[in-house]
Amino acid sequence: MGVTSFTMEFTTLVAPAKMFRAFVLDSHNLVRRLMPQSVMSVHFIEGDGGVGSIKQTNYVDGDHVRYLKHRIDALDKENLVCKYTMIEGEVLIDKIEFIAYDASI
Repeated sequence: MGVTSFTMEFTTLVAPAKMFRAFVLDSHNLVRRLMPQSVMSVHFIEGDGGVGSIKQTNYVDGDHVRYLKHRIDALDKENLVCKYTMIEGEVLIDKIEFIAYDASI
């Protein structure tokens, strides 16, 4: 078993709370509007967006990925932190168990 880690940092003029709302709390609506040629639908198959919820992203026919599932592991709206895990999808192949994300805005 191995672990790979990387960090990406972005600077923006948008207020942190607004970025968090767009990219974390409302991402299921934003992604469809930003990438309609790739994303067919995004919906919660378990939960309502809180901790433990599972969100499925479905891609258009012909894309190299059919769908992805993410589980929300931690959500701290006051400190603008969200931890989530990709738990299912073709990008995991048979050699990757999961991909964990830690988004701090």
